[in-house]
Amino acid sequence: MSVSEQPPAALGGPAAEIAAGYAFEGAALDLGALLWDGACHPDAQIRIPLPVLNRHGLVAGATGTGKTKTLQLIAEQLSANGVPVFLADIKGDVSGVSAPGEDGEKVRERAAQVGQEWRATGFPCEFYGLGGTGPGIPVRATVTSFGPVLLSKVLQLNQTQEQSLGLIFHYADSKGLELVDLKDLRAVVAFLVSDTGKAELKGIGGLSTVTAGVILRSITAFEQQGAGDFFGEPEFDTGEFLRTAADGRGIVSVLELPSVQDKPQLFSTFLMWMLADLFNDLPEVGDLEKPKLVFFFDEAHLLFRGASKAFLESITQTVRLIRSKGVGVFFVTQTPKDVPSDVLAQLGNRVQHALRAFTPDDAKALKATVRTFPNSPYDLEEVLTGLGTGEAVITVLSEKGAPTPVAATRLRAPESLMGPVGAAALDAAVKGSLLYGRYAEAVDRESAYEKLTAEQRAAEAAALDAAAAKEAEKAAKQAGRQTGGRAPKPEPSLAEQVVGSGIFTSLARSIGTQLGREISRSIFGTARRRR
Repeated sequence: MSVSEQPPAALGGPAAEIAAGYAFEGAALDLGALLWDGACHPDAQIRIPLPVLNRHGLVAGATGTGKTKTLQLIAEQLSANGVPVFLADIKGDVSGVSAPGEDGEKVRERAAQVGQEWRATGFPCEFYGLGGTGPGIPVRATVTSFGPVLLSKVLQLNQTQEQSLGLIFHYADSKGLELVDLKDLRAVVAFLVSDTGKAELKGIGGLSTVTAGVILRSITAFEQQGAGDFFGEPEFDTGEFLRTAADGRGIVSVLELPSVQDKPQLFSTFLMWMLADLFNDLPEVGDLEKPKLVFFFDEAHLLFRGASKAFLESITQTVRLIRSKGVGVFFVTQTPKDVPSDVLAQLGNRVQHALRAFTPDDAKALKATVRTFPNSPYDLEEVLTGLGTGEAVITVLSEKGAPTPVAATRLRAPESLMGPVGAAALDAAVKGSLLYGRYAEAVDRESAYEKLTAEQRAAEAAALDAAAAKEAEKAAKQAGRQTGGRAPKPEPSLAEQVVGSGIFTSLARSIGTQLGREISRSIFGTARRRR
């Protein structure tokens, strides 16, 4: 609903009721001004109460309608209120939140229309990258902490293969075989279908050679895409996302993802790992005056595409329960139908940008979107197809937790830079971070691959030495018969000395009893972090 620039008339009737629904008493974020009857009303501010931002939300709309700028606007105000924010930068244009915006005619015009006192402001930021791919502090996860459910999703395994992968994780956990990177997982799978390891899983269902082959091929293909760098150590502590700056503002954590745009399953699943890891570690706090963190989950439809029923149930449970730990989650996608209904039901705050209705499928999606809103005096089908860039239909939860009236809104302009910062400035920010030295260099310590390789080499060496000793003993006996004397008792061979030693016994038992316990796992099968 791009409005004609006529002066706003005095509000009355339904418009006054809508405006009254956003007159909150406590702290709130200012989103914009009410659009009604062809005019923008700067005196009728559309806001969202700060305490309800842990009730989750949805930002939706067609490409080019302003979703990214809406995220930037909300992130700025959260930071200003001391709330840390996490943003995924898919297209590489969110880094500008760290720098002051550029004044100009369009910005001043928008500010005047919505009653905004615009000031160019940059906000404290940290920049991250998955596994060190592209700019940013490397974010890595161990295979163990990632867990079988999320890994099955990213490897695109079916239900049977997912169950088998869960069995492999169970075995590795219970035998002390740490799955740090993908070569560790490959080594355990190969061991369990080898002649030596085949019997290990017989009592709990076994692992078929065919399924193992599928898993190994999927891991190999995954590595060939460059995904191996995302798994390893030092593992990133997602608690870093909860920090505030020295001036009290919340730090905006920006995950730079342009370099992995061609791996959508990977980055969407990695975002879910981050959320699940936070869920595992944070204590229950109930409703707070402001959230501990607001997490924006961009390109959310990629997470749900092809997801199993069990995976969707895990997402729903995580979203439902993480609210009480002080974390709000906003899913960002094109239409609400991209989000399963059970998840959508958890999203109390809605910012819906324009939708297109060029095709029958578009028209169907439009009608489905309208049905997800409360009753409204607007003709929402008409409004949603007529919204201009930077305009949206909004409904949020009030301070009492009740939905506010649906409000067509012209949104405020972000005060930070609406575009990316320069490569040199981004690189300087990354390398100047206190976290860079902690996470920059990858570490490859002894884990399942090294243990199984050492075990195999020791066993092979022992077998060769035992065979050599047997041949030597046979030759000695033959020599004794020829001389008519008794063959002297041979000295213990190197193999026998090794096999009989405590070191070898410990090594041989490391697969079976090194840790003697299984890692505790969460909703997604991710390992609970021991800090």
